[in-house]
Amino acid sequence: MPTTSEETAQTGKPARHHFAIDRKRPAAIQVYEDLRSRIISLELKPGEGLSRLELVQQYGVSQTPVRDAFILLEKEGLIEVYPQSKTLVSKIDIAQARETQFLRTAVELEIGRVLARSDDRSLTKEARHIWQSQERVLETENWIDRFRDLDTRFHAALAEAAGQANLWDLIISRSGHIDRLRNLHLPDAGKAATVLSDHRGILDAIEASDQDRTADAIRKHLSGTLSAVDLIVSRYPDYF
Repeated sequence: MPTTSEETAQTGKPARHHFAIDRKRPAAIQVYEDLRSRIISLELKPGEGLSRLELVQQYGVSQTPVRDAFILLEKEGLIEVYPQSKTLVSKIDIAQARETQFLRTAVELEIGRVLARSDDRSLTKEARHIWQSQERVLETENWIDRFRDLDTRFHAALAEAAGQANLWDLIISRSGHIDRLRNLHLPDAGKAATVLSDHRGILDAIEASDQDRTADAIRKHLSGTLSAVDLIVSRYPDYF
């Protein structure tokens, strides 16, 4: 049986998306999670059309889970539904990306302050472990997807350590546009190494109980992509 890349090479068409529904979980949530992941990773590109019937076939579900997934994705601004016409992956909204960045910066600054004030150095243990995993992943082939996942887990681990896991979930639900910007920026030469360096700087500052240095490290880290937004837009004008 041909692999995904072999299928593409042999047919000249995009390979079929393989996804197995777990019958123990609500199908609509699984379809939503997978479609969202594909949109955020840019597998499904801004402006690309989505066929409800094709998705029904891909996921092996009825139309109801796909419809419900579309409702959730539209609520997040990740798709645009034109009734009786078409459904498109939304273009990246710079204004919304900036708004989410403002919220995220405010929350992460407070998370950093709480952790830096604490005497419990074990609070950064999980984030430190994730940072070490990122460092190892960067030395492998096809590292981007895994590195990106670990990046999200790093920030989630700090939020959880500060007792703000639910607030982090709220931020994630609003991060579709800024996350797509980051994923366009990540392959740039030196960007991943900068992310690693920034993560280490945040951890070192927290573990030194230095609140000012922690805040500076967080601001520096979170400002990186938006500072490069003009360059990103010039490279991918059709995505915006």
